[in-house]
Amino acid sequence: MSWRTVVITGHCKLDLKMGSMVIRSEDTKRVLLDEIAVVIVENSGVAMTGCLLHELARRKIKLILCDEKHNPAAELMPLYGSHDCSAKIRTQIAWNEEIKTAVWTEIVSEKIRQQAELLSQEHWEAEAEKLRSYLDDMEPGDASNREGHAAKVYFNALFGVTFSRSQANPINAALNYGYAILLSAVNREVCACGYLTQLGICHDNTFNPFNLSCDFMEPYRILVDRFVCQKQFGMFESKQKHEMLEIVNQVVFIDDSRQYLYHAIRIYVRSVLDALCTGDVMKIKHYRILGEDQ
Repeated sequence: MSWRTVVITGHCKLDLKMGSMVIRSEDTKRVLLDEIAVVIVENSGVAMTGCLLHELARRKIKLILCDEKHNPAAELMPLYGSHDCSAKIRTQIAWNEEIKTAVWTEIVSEKIRQQAELLSQEHWEAEAEKLRSYLDDMEPGDASNREGHAAKVYFNALFGVTFSRSQANPINAALNYGYAILLSAVNREVCACGYLTQLGICHDNTFNPFNLSCDFMEPYRILVDRFVCQKQFGMFESKQKHEMLEIVNQVVFIDDSRQYLYHAIRIYVRSVLDALCTGDVMKIKHYRILGEDQ
């Protein structure tokens, strides 16, 4: 089962040999592809062979290319993640509005529940209770925008009343970087299941190629928020970006088992797709943070 996140920071050549990715620089290293979940390339001086790229895509190993500031700039995704993707896409187009509304309501509700839980853990109990009260007012499809109201209370509690998600500061840089990592992981699973990331159930931006993944990832944003809140970055440069990769290596509880985050996202995404295809919202499987005694 894949679990490694491989970060390439220096000049090197990457190629394929006997089921391994070979990293050739001053020293030669090998990593079994069976162990790799994600490859992040941070240096523009990295050369990669076509056979390695093809094998990464075939195995659905996420390849993320970063720009000169070490921010995710592009990713490699297979065109055909499933043998029956044509049928899956027809099914996706036919999802009815009622089930899409029900699934989105469940996703938003779980996001607010996770936000309230984090606030409670950080001893913002009054704000946590306010978020829980928003759940009582939740309407189908979140017509009254409880998500937006919760976000204002939530971020002001975590990062201060003057904080805004539109500001250019290390906190927002860290949040955006962490969200990009999560989005990439969700994209991987949506494509692996044979569906289109472009066709969302709530997100519907013409210029967003990842509308469906943006829908699905909402409850997982809180994992990034928790990490950034605890770190309180005063700057966000290469060292801090490497620290952020710890997020994908954490273990959560989902589907009655302990799972690394990447595998939890796989279970979750497939459960949401199952809910959309069957019309049964109860099929959605949510994660929870492990306690100290677990």
